[in-house]
Amino acid sequence: MKVHNQFELLRERRFAPFFATQFLGAFNDNVYKNALVTLLAFQSVRGSAADTSTLILLSGALFMLPFFLFSASAGQLADKYEKSRFIRYIKLFEIAIMVLGAVGFYTHHMVLLFGALFLLGVHSTLFGPLKYAIMPQHLRQEELVGGNALVDAGTFIAILLGTILSILLIGAGDIGIALVCAGTIGFAVLGWLTSCAIPHSPPPDPQLVLNRNPFSEIVRNLSFLRSSRSVFMAVLGISWFWFLGATFVAQFPLYARDYLGGDERTYMLLLAVFSIGIGIGSLLCERLSGHKIEIGLVPFGSIGLTVFAFDLYLATPAVAGAAAGVLTYAADPHHWRMLADVLLIGAFGGFYVVPLYALVQSRTDRAHQSRIIAGNNILNALLIVISALLSMVLLRSGFSIPQLFMVTALLNAVVAVYVYAKVPEFMSRFLAWLLIHTIYRLKSSGLDRIPQTGAALLVCNRMSSVAALIITSACGRPIRFVVDRRLMRVPLLGFALRTGNAIATSEEDAHLREKADAELNQALRAGELVCVFSEGHASEGGELLPIDSGISRILERTPATVVPLALRRLPFAKVALAVGEVSEARA
Repeated sequence: MKVHNQFELLRERRFAPFFATQFLGAFNDNVYKNALVTLLAFQSVRGSAADTSTLILLSGALFMLPFFLFSASAGQLADKYEKSRFIRYIKLFEIAIMVLGAVGFYTHHMVLLFGALFLLGVHSTLFGPLKYAIMPQHLRQEELVGGNALVDAGTFIAILLGTILSILLIGAGDIGIALVCAGTIGFAVLGWLTSCAIPHSPPPDPQLVLNRNPFSEIVRNLSFLRSSRSVFMAVLGISWFWFLGATFVAQFPLYARDYLGGDERTYMLLLAVFSIGIGIGSLLCERLSGHKIEIGLVPFGSIGLTVFAFDLYLATPAVAGAAAGVLTYAADPHHWRMLADVLLIGAFGGFYVVPLYALVQSRTDRAHQSRIIAGNNILNALLIVISALLSMVLLRSGFSIPQLFMVTALLNAVVAVYVYAKVPEFMSRFLAWLLIHTIYRLKSSGLDRIPQTGAALLVCNRMSSVAALIITSACGRPIRFVVDRRLMRVPLLGFALRTGNAIATSEEDAHLREKADAELNQALRAGELVCVFSEGHASEGGELLPIDSGISRILERTPATVVPLALRRLPFAKVALAVGEVSEARA
């Protein structure tokens, strides 16, 4: 049965057990990590001769170190072995880690506590490639955005809940520590139980020969990333999102204290609003994308991140107000702008990152998909470390925390320009998405008939000069349009066509027509999606120009699946796009 609502996935065995397993894992990680940090900050630990700040920095470094050391090896294992069984082994490993951590909490022994933290990092490193590589095996193409939205929203909500619970429990003294010990073990056991219901997930490359050198495997993973420019830029975009998130979350405690006049509860309010914002943005992605992978949302997200991060800098008072409780703070209208900025930074972060994950999943070879996700995790960890180092340098150089937010906003704009210059497809799809969500309203039917892979010839009637943008917005796959060369000079539309590698032709230029025919057939042989118009090429003025070879002659040269499209105007700025019955590839 086709899933029309992303929340319906939570009732299906192909997704729900995996979602529960990853949610519990993220929750448990943060209960343990934050309980340890709180213990270090406020209570003594045996075997500790270092100062508190050093120990807290060391705890963060120990948790991140396995991502650098073992992510590449974890990607190999995920590609070689059956994923559901591998996940169950990882969750058994988590139970053992939490038992070790419980002993460390009970005895207040630093070596045990930090050893368990390092192993917890290893656990997260092993699970990371599985987390995003298993979804394409059980979800349909049109469900990937919804599945990623649920996983990303669930992860941040789990982080929030785990952080809150750990602080509350450690603050309760010995009984709180006992509850942390029992709770982390209990949640690890529950995670293993839910993992037992994850359906069988065949390994994509069971014959893979494992490379036992983690450092050479890291280089190999990064080479996989660079094999596709769009995938590589998507991974850089994901890592940049983690850079932004780490920068904001790391500064929220001092920001709440020094600029908002609050306490740890005000910090928890900021963290809650930020996490809820990411959850809202992630879950809205499916609706805004029309149940398909819509990378046009990525520029939309980056614009919002820059605007509202910069506005948070502008909205922050130069001098903190009087100390107030969290309810009093939240009820003051003067603070609503700042809270709205934090909420919208999270929401636009969701718009930004969910389509990027879906793009990586959909455009990578299944045989080494886990290794590409592992390479992504390596870059994520690197950008998180760079975030911490840059924040430290800027703050020690005299920048305030609001100024740090302002610098981050400006850096985000620079990174966005770089990524979209390297992969213009992001911006061209953003223009198409913007057109459909502002000037036109699209009513579509039969879009599931358009093949998700392989060559296909879309044959469409003529409506207007923006027909290409409308069809692009409706279809998740990149499309190469055959258009009159004059359209390439039209502002915005020409940009979208050029970045989509449109095939230019002309009624007056026989040489260009021949070149266009050759390009069209080459694109079909390469497995691409090509769109022509049933009575001729799309022209600038609206008339139909004859195709010299004709549709039948195209198919004689290169057999391809034919998909008819009917595009017409409706009242009140609506357009209708209907996909007809598909004809199989033929000579």
